[in-house]
Formats: sequence, structure tokens, C-alpha cells
Amino acid sequence: MRAMIFEKAGVPLRLRQCDAPEPGPGQILLQVCACGVCRTDLHIVDGELPNPKPHVVPGHEIVGRVLAVGPGVERFTRGERVGVPWLGWTCGECAYCRAGRENLCETARFTGYQIDGGYAEQAVADARYCFPIPERFSDTEAAPLLCAGLIGYRTLRAGGDAKRLGIYGFGAAAHIAAQVARYEGREVYAFTRPGDKTAQDFASSITGGWAGGSDELPPEPLDAALIFAPVGALVPAALRALAPGGVVVCGGIHMSEIPPFPYEILWKERSIRSVANLTRRDAEEFLPLAAKIPVVTTTKPYRLEDANTALADLRAGRLEGAAVLVMGK
Repeated sequence: MRAMIFEKAGVPLRLRQCDAPEPGPGQILLQVCACGVCRTDLHIVDGELPNPKPHVVPGHEIVGRVLAVGPGVERFTRGERVGVPWLGWTCGECAYCRAGRENLCETARFTGYQIDGGYAEQAVADARYCFPIPERFSDTEAAPLLCAGLIGYRTLRAGGDAKRLGIYGFGAAAHIAAQVARYEGREVYAFTRPGDKTAQDFASSITGGWAGGSDELPPEPLDAALIFAPVGALVPAALRALAPGGVVVCGGIHMSEIPPFPYEILWKERSIRSVANLTRRDAEEFLPLAAKIPVVTTTKPYRLEDANTALADLRAGRLEGAAVLVMGK
């Protein structure tokens, strides 16, 4: 099979011919149909996330068909279409796992980071962390739901029942979370790079409301602000936009340093929190909801061998929505 291999930071991924993987106990083997290109992939290839598996295959927004099942797998059968997200394995025994907070498992392993992922024609995954894909979505449409969608959903939930919601950084996760928020009747305000009129027009087309630069204040104070861009300076900017009692939720796995800010913008019971990874419950709630709304994912397809181009476009901010590698394209 063909796969894109990460060797070290600063070096482009290499397309290689590899031996086909085999499923072990509790695993399934997938024929990969599509795999989303996520900002977390970018953090890995740029060296911002430490200690990836040597020669790892990136990619954790996998849509594929089951080719074979390993011993003990009863959830899936050959030919079923499933999705594989970022969280790829947990111990199931620690205090976090037992409390339903498996996203915080200290020995967790992650798809496309410690486990070979979906920038390949085939992939193996733990069946416990695979999920049926609603038939409403094509392979390409479904891929961004498996991380951008799930993290966007978890970040939205961490913001509580906010009526006035601000979203900073309007990329793959934001354009999905905004659709869920609008479905729930919330007011959504979008913040992009200052002066980026194209991104603001894209955001307005989804939110139906105000969009401006991250250096601006919204028309009304926010009850919650969700930050998807990995820019620490957005934290004090979002705090300044909050109403008393509001919350800033940082939805990324990596962020640049947060600069100092005056206590007065945190006072009056404003708060800052982060979101880490996802749980199986998130997927079980979100995927059916996405089909019901229905969420529309804006995607740009790339061939497997063009993964480096997709990553470069993501790095440079040239995408509206999400990049997706499509096998056989």
C-alpha cells in the first residue's frame, strides 16, 4: 500500500510503498476512502507536538470501509463504513477512564501520532474508537466531522448555554461548530485575522451575522468565546469581548504563549478553560446530530500524494473549511 510518512520536523512527508497492516485483537483493518487534514497534523509535522511515533503515518479524520476484523471484534463487519478520530486507544482502567473522562487518560494513544493514521491507502484501528458514519454524508463530507467536528462540538459544549457566542479563527472546526450553534438558536459572532475580508464573508455566510477582525469588539458582549486559532494573543482579546460571568474556551491542542493581561478583564467571574481531545460519548452524540441538522462541510479535495500541498495551504490560511485527502482521486 502507499502511505505518506513523517520522518522529522521541517522535512516534507514522503510517499512510500509499505507492507499492508494486519488487524490484531480488538482491531479492524480499513480501506481508507478519505482522510481530513487537520491543524493537529500540522502541529506534528512542524514539530510543535513532541515525540511522535517514529516514521508515523499522520491523519486522524479517517473514513474507510472495513476490510477485515481482528479476534474479538463484534461491532463491525466487512464492508461497513466507519470513521476513526484522534483518540485511538485508552487504558480503560485509570481514574479518568472509569469516570467517563477518557480524553484525559494519561496513557492514551492518538491516531496519526502514536498510532499510524489515515494518510495511507489502508489503516488499522481499535474497534472501540471507530464509529458508524451517517449515510447522509459522502466520504469527503464526513472526514472533517471526525476531528474538526468533534472538537468543535466539545468546545461548544464547554462554553455552556451561551446565547451570544464568539468564534475566533474561522477554519474547519469553527465552520462546523457555528452550524450546531445556529441550529440551537444562538447568536454567533465570527472573528478572523484583521482585514481578511474573504474569511469574514465566508464566516458570515455560515453564521448569518456579524463577522470582523480579532482586533475588534462585537456589537454585543459575549457570553462565551471559542478560540480555534492557535494564537495565545486571542485569549486577552476574547476576554475583553466577554460579558461578566462569560467563559473563554481554548479548543486547540497547541497554542502560542498567552501574553500578560490586566486582571480587570478577567474579573467579574470571567473564566478561561481548555478542551482536550474527545470522548466516545462526544462521537455518539455529535455524528447523529450532524446528520439531523444537517451540517454542511466545506471541503477541498487533494490526492494522497499532494498531502504536503494540503498542509502548506492550511499553514498559510488559504483554505475555507477543510482539506481532505481522497484516495484514488
